[in-house]
Amino acid sequence: MSPLAQGVVVMIGRVLLCAIFFMAAVGQKIPDFAGTVKVMESKGVPAPQLLLVGAIAFLLAGSASVALGYRARIGATLLLVFLILASYYFHNFWAISDPQEKQEQTIQFMKNLALMGAMLFIIGNGAGRMSLDGRAKTTAVPALPT
Repeated sequence: MSPLAQGVVVMIGRVLLCAIFFMAAVGQKIPDFAGTVKVMESKGVPAPQLLLVGAIAFLLAGSASVALGYRARIGATLLLVFLILASYYFHNFWAISDPQEKQEQTIQFMKNLALMGAMLFIIGNGAGRMSLDGRAKTTAVPALPT
């Protein structure tokens, strides 16, 4: 694959990957803040209002960071932390006895596990050449030889 094609594919992948996080914030958590707090309370999340504000900040900052490729490793870390906490509190299939609900939460947990893998991939490899991080590397002034 040519470097240009690879850059385009990685850029599109970052944007598609982040759509789920951005939409969770602006399509669900922000418009139904009070309802989301109630759900968090029912799941035993401590300080739900404060943590919801934090979750929204992590979702927005992390998804923008990864999608644009600006400090993408930091953005992916924010999203990874969100995924770990969301999986533990909301998709704890190990504590569910109803078989149907257990199956549904197992699927959601596994989806989050796959997304965690994607975040670890970005943390390990960066955002790629067609990113603000990648652009900064290519436009940096080279050091003078000593």
